[in-house]
Order: sequence, then structure tokens, then C-alpha cells
Amino acid sequence: MGRSKHPLELKLYILQLFEEGHYSINELCERFSIDHQTFHRWKMRFEASGREGLQEATSCKFYSKELKLAAVEDYIQRNYSQMEVLAKYEISSTSVLKSWVKKYTSHSEIKDTGKGMSQAMTEGRKTTFEERIEIVEYCLKHQKNYQLAAHTYGVSYQQVYQWTKKFETNGEEGLRDRRGRTKDEIELTIEEKLKLEIQRIERENERLRAEN
Repeated sequence: MGRSKHPLELKLYILQLFEEGHYSINELCERFSIDHQTFHRWKMRFEASGREGLQEATSCKFYSKELKLAAVEDYIQRNYSQMEVLAKYEISSTSVLKSWVKKYTSHSEIKDTGKGMSQAMTEGRKTTFEERIEIVEYCLKHQKNYQLAAHTYGVSYQQVYQWTKKFETNGEEGLRDRRGRTKDEIELTIEEKLKLEIQRIERENERLRAEN
């Protein structure tokens, strides 16, 4: 798909004319030589991401496997209209979305594609607990636009996706980094409690043998 012939400021001007009620969609499309699909795509992208949503990519867009699957499922399950899916996931055209749907329905493998995403966005980075909360809140505020949140905060799509799911399940506590943390006893399973008890008995026996 080629670059848009309409500059950013013109897109904003057209949307402003519509919001102020000066022209109908039909009148604007005729006056500025755009089709209805293009107008609705601009409108939805602006509502989701502001000015940034209307900017043209300077390089090939990156689409992760997770993003593709999420977009296809939203489209197939009719959670959103086709235009809403394009806007939500910042997909460049309907033909791109339809190609993913075709692969999905034919059970072909869907892979990451495209270039232009920074190493940080594909590999992720370390974050603080407070950062993760801020990123998830931003993602939810923008209708779960994982790619936009990843791009804005310089993290990976997969990180944003996982944090959002954890937040929805366990709230802010789900965003804490628990690597290396010893579980509280109340969190342990019966098997884990038995294992700990056996270890305590063995340590106590070792201590008694040493004393004897």
C-alpha cells in the first residue's frame, strides 16, 4: 500500500470540519476526493491515538504474531467492525487484514512480519512496578492497543499483552515481579507444604544428630 497523498494537517482539518458540523461525510469525501472507508479509518485512528494515529509510517510496519491473531479473532467474532479492527490495531489496509484472516481460516501458520520496529520493542526491556501500571493504564485507555502502548513506552508487544492480561485477572498485584520471591505459606499447594515439612524434619534430624 502506498503512502497517503493527504498530509497530516489536512486530515486533521477534514476531521475538524466534520466535528464542527460544517459538512456531512458525503460532502467532505466529495470535496477532498477521499472515499468513505478512508474517512472512517482516519476518524477511528484519531479517536484511538490522536495525531499519532494519523501519521504515516516512515518504514514497513511491524506486525507481531500476537497482534495478528488478536485482530483476526476480533474480526471473526464480530467484536468490532472491520474499520474498528483496522484502527484498533493500526493495520495499514483491509487487504492486509483479509490476508491474515485467510491464513487463519486455512490453518496456515501466522508469523511476525515487517521491519522498522526498534530492538527494544521486539525484545522488551526491564521495567519497574510503577511503569507497568502506567503502561497497562495507557493500553486500556486506548482500547487495548498493545502495539501503540509498546511503541509509546519502548517495550515489546508481548510484554504489554501479558501485563494487561495479568492486570485484568489480578489487578495491580498481578504486575509485581515475583521472580526469586519465596511464596507465602498461604499460597502454597498441599504438595508444596508437605515438601517443606519434610525438609524441616530432615533439618531438625540433622541438628539432633550433630548435637549427639
